[in-house]
Amino acid sequence: MAQRGMLETFLNSLLLLDYTFIGGITIMASFKVCIADTKEGRTYQKEFKDAEAAFFLGMNLGAKVEGKLLGMEGFELVLTGGSDNCGFPMRKGIKGARKNIVIGGGVGQKAMKHGQMRKKTVCGNKVTGSITQLNLKVTTYGSSGVAKALGLEKEEKAAAPAQEEAKKE
Repeated sequence: MAQRGMLETFLNSLLLLDYTFIGGITIMASFKVCIADTKEGRTYQKEFKDAEAAFFLGMNLGAKVEGKLLGMEGFELVLTGGSDNCGFPMRKGIKGARKNIVIGGGVGQKAMKHGQMRKKTVCGNKVTGSITQLNLKVTTYGSSGVAKALGLEKEEKAAAPAQEEAKKE
């Protein structure tokens, strides 16, 4: 049993696939990805599961992501943050899964009085299987808009006439 655990850990580190065995069922990572479009001032959400999400595993905060991997040809994005399954935010400079640190401000802490510090729990800067949400920011734009590249433009146009009709009534 111990050898199986060591083998799984070794394979996870080699393949950068983070999965767990629960009762013989393999569960892979899934992420809700929030993509910020700074030109339009909007954020789009898309969910990635299993094999689609595997390329995020092992990335650090600040890593550049090719839009081609997300189905956004010609775009380039930067990993800016995220949170784990308990809602703790990711923070740069933290190694490991989760830590309690003393901070006076920044990610995971609201502004306080000058010099006041507080102990807070934050996640590490590496994307693991316990991370559920990732935040990305578009740095280089492709030929089409972000909504069109993600395939969400049709839904927005269809929803707009329905909202206008509801306002008329």
